[in-house]
Amino acid sequence: MNIQLENLCSIPLEKQKVEIVERKGIGHPDSIADGLAESVSQALCKEYLNKFGYILHHNTDEVQIVGGQSAPQFGGGVILQPVYILLVGRATSVMNGTRLPVRSIAIKAARNYLTTFPNLDPDIDVMLDCKIQQGSQDLRGLYDSKKGLANDTSIGVGYAPLTETEKITLELEKYISTDLRKKHHEIGEDVKVMSFRSEDSITITVAMAMVDRYIPNPDHYISIKEELVDRLTDHAQTFTNRDLSLMLNTGDDYDSNIYYLTVTGLSMENGDDGSVGRGNRVNGLITANRPASMEAAAGKNPVTHVGKLYNLASTRIAQDIADHCDSIEEAYIRILSQIGKSITDPQVVSVGLVSPKGFEKDEQKIRDIVQQHLLEISTLKEEIMAGKLRMF
Repeated sequence: MNIQLENLCSIPLEKQKVEIVERKGIGHPDSIADGLAESVSQALCKEYLNKFGYILHHNTDEVQIVGGQSAPQFGGGVILQPVYILLVGRATSVMNGTRLPVRSIAIKAARNYLTTFPNLDPDIDVMLDCKIQQGSQDLRGLYDSKKGLANDTSIGVGYAPLTETEKITLELEKYISTDLRKKHHEIGEDVKVMSFRSEDSITITVAMAMVDRYIPNPDHYISIKEELVDRLTDHAQTFTNRDLSLMLNTGDDYDSNIYYLTVTGLSMENGDDGSVGRGNRVNGLITANRPASMEAAAGKNPVTHVGKLYNLASTRIAQDIADHCDSIEEAYIRILSQIGKSITDPQVVSVGLVSPKGFEKDEQKIRDIVQQHLLEISTLKEEIMAGKLRMF
């Protein structure tokens, strides 16, 4: 196995002057596209397993969301034009003379996923279209779940450990999506957290779609917003001793009667579009200071598509190294596949290490960690199918 280790001789991100971190919540249009793509893939996987006993070739990692039109207002507005969602990809629809209703499976899975959003009516507020087709002959011929050959030449990237700012960004959105939303129905699912650290000061900007039917007037909006700023600031402060400031819905302009109101709690209702792969990486973050692969994990088949498997594996490898190698402050993993070659034997695993005193004493342990994760990469499929691994 071609494993190349290198000491990056760089300043750990935690000690750099500027850091920028973003997380898009599950209701952001890009996250919805990711969620739809993954739900379709999982539905197809289950159907293939039920019919044939193994997963057939498919990739449903192309979903386009075209925002609709709405007229939100205090006390409850209306949807004027539904959101248009196009499901695209490739999936095996014929096997040994048996035909599968691939498009029907995809539409049903997508509609079920949209029930995640309680203020959205999938039957009225959304137009679902599906153009999933049979895959090309060369890729279908290459695909063999038993051989485990990479069906693309692409890169997976991972890093660890997370910085304090990265952890705050993740935890803050999680807090909004779980604790706060249970207590405040006014909060929609479309949330974005942007964190900016300048040396020892962290500024957090939160965008949070508010559901108009639960907000009778501007005074209620302003009151709940002030309460949420206090709650979010207090929660974020539990993760750091740095100076911290937090702002919510900074686009509001009360004098001009501008408030972040939505009918469904989702900005896609009024012109905000979304696409697979434009949002969070598999660790749940978008990080300007870190390397990243442009490969989207959501929707790719979990058996041989390295765009999914290598991003997940590289993240796990990096975390394992950070957890078990004392000489390492940061680990950066890049895994390059080659189409038609075994997914357990990539062209190269580039291991970039931030290790001020050198990593020689941990070198063999690092190589063992890399090899073990790659040899077990096929087991990721079970965790993916069970929904245990984050895709975005």
